[in-house]
Amino acid sequence: MTEDAKASRSALEDWSRALQYRKQIEISGHTTLLSALGDLVATKGENLALIGEDGALTYRALVDLSHRYARWGLEQGLEPGATVCLLMPNCPDYVAIWLGLSQIGCAVALINTNLTGDALAHCIRLANAQQIIVASLMLPRVTALSAKLPEGMDIWLHGESDEIRYPRIDLDVATGSCDPSETPRARLPKAHDRALLINTSGTTGLPKAAFVSHARILEWSYWFAGLMDARPEDRLYNCLPMYHSVGGVVAIGSMLTQGASIVIRTRFSASRFWDDVVDHGCTVFQYIGELCRYLVQTPEHPRERAHKLRLCCGNGLQGEVWERFQARFAVPRILEFYAATEGNVSLYNCEGKPGAIGRIPSFLRHSFPVALVKIDVETGEPLRDEAGFCIRCAADEPGEALGKLLSDSSSPARRFDGYTDESASARKILRDVFAPGDRWFRTGDMMRKDEAGFFYFVDRLGDTFRWKGENVSTTEVAAVIGSCHGVTDAVVYGVAIPGVEGRVGMAAIAADKRFNLETLRTHMHASLPDYARPLFVRLTDGIEITGTFKTTKGSLSREGLSNAAPESAVWFDDRTRQAFVKCDQPLLRKICDGELRL
Repeated sequence: MTEDAKASRSALEDWSRALQYRKQIEISGHTTLLSALGDLVATKGENLALIGEDGALTYRALVDLSHRYARWGLEQGLEPGATVCLLMPNCPDYVAIWLGLSQIGCAVALINTNLTGDALAHCIRLANAQQIIVASLMLPRVTALSAKLPEGMDIWLHGESDEIRYPRIDLDVATGSCDPSETPRARLPKAHDRALLINTSGTTGLPKAAFVSHARILEWSYWFAGLMDARPEDRLYNCLPMYHSVGGVVAIGSMLTQGASIVIRTRFSASRFWDDVVDHGCTVFQYIGELCRYLVQTPEHPRERAHKLRLCCGNGLQGEVWERFQARFAVPRILEFYAATEGNVSLYNCEGKPGAIGRIPSFLRHSFPVALVKIDVETGEPLRDEAGFCIRCAADEPGEALGKLLSDSSSPARRFDGYTDESASARKILRDVFAPGDRWFRTGDMMRKDEAGFFYFVDRLGDTFRWKGENVSTTEVAAVIGSCHGVTDAVVYGVAIPGVEGRVGMAAIAADKRFNLETLRTHMHASLPDYARPLFVRLTDGIEITGTFKTTKGSLSREGLSNAAPESAVWFDDRTRQAFVKCDQPLLRKICDGELRL
């Protein structure tokens, strides 16, 4: 049997298993992930479920703790449909909190732990929450926004603190009941009720809060359990942020539904990675491509091939890094996928083809209707033919990926449940695409599909770019830079660097005599999370605008780094020197040759 034939056979087994696992949702009748986990206590109760840096929870302890948080919510008078914000770093309690509160009909808004200032206030306001649970170490960020928080919002601390103005939720639940029978049956949510709000940048403006239903959580959990062939003896290494759908739901649910364990880390550490993976006997690693690139750039580690990893699952892994990563570290299999928190387009590369984000098998194309359409790169709008319909892309021609919204779809992942902002929800739906009245979800992502049916990610549309696993809103970053002393105008965009996943932030700035780079650097580091700070600054006399008063961001992005206009001065944020340095040709060569870590 040829290697291609083996890959096709293995992919067929993966798809079949995923479909079988998804049927378990209907057979069990469960509408929440916590209810499904409750069934495992009888046989897996003393098995480790979540292994954190400061402690671990067995299945029995996780379910009990989740019900304690549910009971706490009832005691606070939280009604079905209420929202609670959660601002905490990765830890076992993070999972128990949202499992428990969503069990009594609440929606839990997972807040990005990198946010500060107005961006943080914006995300909290989006949730329209009555309560916010905050890790003690993050409390100063919240109290600094007291005037911008929703009126009457209660703040609950989690973890040791000298602060006495706010109650400690972890102490409160320690004495509460963990008896699930004390949760009134009438309060239990239905499958399509909201369980989570997950912030996503989308393609324009500030973050949007996407609704995630219980049905969607269960489908993600069982679907990925099937694709990854999750087993009770598995241990998944998860250092991805749990405020995202992959690190917080997919990595967790796919393993917990099968009685497996998750090793939780607050952040990724290249120097600690292999010791952690080997010491804990991890068999699965949930990645984003950037993490794999960091690992292949590190010096040889004595334990880098002494692991038990059988699978690495994730997204954003470039083909060249894929092959180096798999060969150097002897990883048997990589499962690359594409999905969006709120979207209905998902792709899976079960064949293991380096660089591809997935292929839809012929027997599932009716259930996964995806199309690539031609786009006007300047306006971001689809091109239409004489009849007014969108134009499909030819093989290997880039276009925006659309997913058809089916009124009769039984799959929650094929739905679009929208955002808290109804106007933002409306903008994601494209109508009359190939036939009068049809409706398609806009991913905002450019892809291409080859003759064999494999999809490849090309770029993001609109005002965001992807860097270090995060969607960066260019309008938000430009607004922060524009408020810096001496800046008269600013535009932010992503530029491509050879061998680097995503795009690196670059800001074109027009300034007056009051401006200096040291002040700008201080301002950006105080106001923006690390992943959102532009590494390159281009100083220019003025920024060109279009006839509709929009900046010519597209042309700046296409010029990139090496083709910047000669009259412009380009500076690089050197983290080693902690200062901006002139980006001359020798430095540019080092950056493009991968000699400097970005």
